[in-house]
Amino acid sequence: MSQTSDAMELREEDIAAHVAVAQALLEGFDHAPRIGQAVGAAPVERSSGVGTRRRFRSTTPGLVTQRRVASGAVALIDRIEGVDEDALTTAMQATVLHGLRRAIAIALAVAENFGEQTGLGDLKRANLEGSLPAARKAEFGELLAAEALVTLYVFGNAAASLLSAHLPEVAVEVGDVEEVLLDNGQTALHGALWELDQDIAAHASDDAHVVATVAAFAEQLMEKVALRAQTAPRLEAFQAASWRVEADDFTVSGFTPAAKAKSTTLTMTFKKPNEVVGNHIAKYQAMKLAKMLMAYDFDRRLNPFAELGGFIFTFMGDGAPGTGKTTLIQMMAGLISEYCANADYPFRYQNLSTDNIDSYQGKSGQNAKAFINNVIDPSVIGFGTIDDIDQLAGKRGDRQSSAGQLEITAVLMESFAGANTVVRGNCTFGMFSNYPENVDDALRQRAGARFLVDGPQTREDYVDILYLLMGKNHDIPLGEHQVFEAQAIKKAVAASFESHSKPHEEGLLRVYEAVRGEIGELDTINKLGTYLKGIQEADPRFTGRAIKNITDAVKVRAMDFELPDEWMEEPELFLFKGYDEKKAMIEEMRQPITVEMVVQEINRYADSEFRYADKSDEVAIENAVRDMQRMEAAKRRYLGEQLK
Repeated sequence: MSQTSDAMELREEDIAAHVAVAQALLEGFDHAPRIGQAVGAAPVERSSGVGTRRRFRSTTPGLVTQRRVASGAVALIDRIEGVDEDALTTAMQATVLHGLRRAIAIALAVAENFGEQTGLGDLKRANLEGSLPAARKAEFGELLAAEALVTLYVFGNAAASLLSAHLPEVAVEVGDVEEVLLDNGQTALHGALWELDQDIAAHASDDAHVVATVAAFAEQLMEKVALRAQTAPRLEAFQAASWRVEADDFTVSGFTPAAKAKSTTLTMTFKKPNEVVGNHIAKYQAMKLAKMLMAYDFDRRLNPFAELGGFIFTFMGDGAPGTGKTTLIQMMAGLISEYCANADYPFRYQNLSTDNIDSYQGKSGQNAKAFINNVIDPSVIGFGTIDDIDQLAGKRGDRQSSAGQLEITAVLMESFAGANTVVRGNCTFGMFSNYPENVDDALRQRAGARFLVDGPQTREDYVDILYLLMGKNHDIPLGEHQVFEAQAIKKAVAASFESHSKPHEEGLLRVYEAVRGEIGELDTINKLGTYLKGIQEADPRFTGRAIKNITDAVKVRAMDFELPDEWMEEPELFLFKGYDEKKAMIEEMRQPITVEMVVQEINRYADSEFRYADKSDEVAIENAVRDMQRMEAAKRRYLGEQLK
């Protein structure tokens, strides 16, 4: 299911041909480190809490910062088996060693394939025979360095993937990878395995820490190599191709981490749609989006909704505390989990929380990037949430925002609408906040859709929520009320959309009435554009990105239908069909765009921006008044003390 049509198969016989070499590397070899510092060397003085391994040293061979350390034997098998007092190898130790051997063999097989594609193999043979032309020596050196980068990255990628199912609760910080050698693939592996051996010696005291150390090292190795590869030549053949290792459910796709396509076991309490009272538009769009995700085609790695328009990649849910944001998350995650279980699709849910803010420089950004990469993994259906984003992501220019918060803001902005952002339609991100006015303007505008989570509003809503929360352990009569009739989604949503035919916020309503007073009904593209310009004049933050978000929301309205429940319950009816057939079935259900839809979506989006601006201004005024009051009190106290 997760195999891509353009991935070449990396045959088992090709991998098996390198197992003997991989086994020999694990058993032992000698390596004199050029850049890294051995564990036994004198530690460098550091501040409390900072590791003693040097993080900022040149990795350019030949510089004076380099120094040779006496040769030392590297024996990873002995190192890993010696972390405990048991004379026998434990099951986890054997798993780690098998994973490392397999990762080395895969890396060598891919590097060999790369060498044949680029002509490096021929140059190696000519070099051994002494017939390498002088004119090609520079090319030969560049290709050897490229081979080293390919070998190291695939080794780290495969090791991380193979051990992903065995990760413990403990975490290890191994620091920056230093011994990155680019002489050739074999020497590169020597340097990496020497450094891994050093890390295990420094950090692993039991099996759990062995796994955590190897996994952390693999992640740091991939990050370092990918950074070096950005400016290295001769890597086009590797970046343009992909190799598939079917037995390990592992795909090599350039310098992109391959996360395991396994479902995340969710421990949250799921909610049914009828347990979400009020919030009609937010609930309706969340239900539609859950089904949209299921249209994703794993072979094409694209969702028809993403191609046709109307797919929601990012959305923001805002509302006062207690209005149902958490319940909405529980409902949407529950629906996606249920649909994926029916279709046997891998589902991954992840939440970015304040626990991911780290005082260590750069770590918060790494945590945010790992969160993004886990959710956008094209081999899974992903749902990522960022609850209380106003606390998590810093507002640029706000002196109270920490460096970690600003790192997270930068990562989210680049990931949600950056130059390299690719929307495949396999995942969606929801940002939730009680105080969206405290979210950075540019980040908030990267939310393509707005869900106003305003909770119960009508008398019927309050009766329904009281009935729901009271449960069954009482004999209080219901009275004259049809339970949940007000939550009939189609009827409620139609009324909610209709209510946005006019703006809700006072400031926007003034703009709306002024524009209509000048040009009449908003029934042409010209008049609608004039209305948008009027909004921009009232709020300069209403930019071109806002127009894009509005038009995307209009396209969502054109897809104003829910995929039938039976399509989710019986995957053969829709989910298991080919991409083109699914696309045709969706196109048949698409509705024409009307002026009313456009006006309503302009008002819905602009209402939210005016609401945020009003709250932000009010908060700023309150803070300024409070500061002035404190200054006045300070002056009175100061003058009083001077008179004594």
